[in-house]
Amino acid sequence: MSPAHVHIDGLVHGFGQRSVLDGIDVLAQGGVMSLLGANGAGKTTLLRCLATVLQPLDGTIRIDGLDPRREAERVEVRRRLGYLPQEVGFTRSATVFDTLDHIAVLKGRRDERRRRHDVFEALDRVRLTDRVADRVTSLSGGMRRRLGLAQAIIGDPTLLVLDEPAAGLDPDERQNVRSILAERRREQTTLVSTHLTDEAAGSDVVLVLHGGRIVFADTPERLAMVASGRVWIQAHPPGPDVRASWRRADGSHRCLGTPPPGASAVPPTIEDGYLLLVRS
Repeated sequence: MSPAHVHIDGLVHGFGQRSVLDGIDVLAQGGVMSLLGANGAGKTTLLRCLATVLQPLDGTIRIDGLDPRREAERVEVRRRLGYLPQEVGFTRSATVFDTLDHIAVLKGRRDERRRRHDVFEALDRVRLTDRVADRVTSLSGGMRRRLGLAQAIIGDPTLLVLDEPAAGLDPDERQNVRSILAERRREQTTLVSTHLTDEAAGSDVVLVLHGGRIVFADTPERLAMVASGRVWIQAHPPGPDVRASWRRADGSHRCLGTPPPGASAVPPTIEDGYLLLVRS
């Protein structure tokens, strides 16, 4: 199947009197799209709406033209969906194999031989084949996170919705997550939330969420260029007009904002562009 076509138009959501999403528009088909924003920016709410867990207060979501508000179409969307929430409700007394086997059944894998193949393939991709007979309760937090990713990718869904998939993982496993996302970017549409700019660097598109709205939607390289000519190094501590700064190991200060006369600009990073956007 082709990667899912995602069309979000004017999405609005909130809780009580608190507005979380205020007119979100997203169009995607294929590739990896990162949602970048601070804690509380609305990333999880947006992904839960896309994963059919929440219904928008206003606006529309279409997955391959299907409307999740209609029960029959919502069921079909879920057949095409792999979803990793922040907290996965595993049965902790179940084994790793039984957990994934159950998910595969829910995804419509009825042939036992094919299902077993899918389970072991997913476990191999997240490096958990050696824990196949272990109970979930015996796994570390990072291993349970990897098991959560395995249940999302099993069956090769055409839409992958991942909420902080690298949370709690060591650098080697975080790199493996990037590889998993990259290897099927032509066959899947992947939306992944993060508050870490380095995690967004491998995406095809970055959406920056701030104040309930999307304030940037383009490539990681373009996000870095938002700060072009606005990053410099100086020996003395910066004044109050500097947007952001931090002291380096050699005692100098890396500054972000409007450079003073004579300052020499240094190459910007994605984090520089992000900070300029959300601190403006």
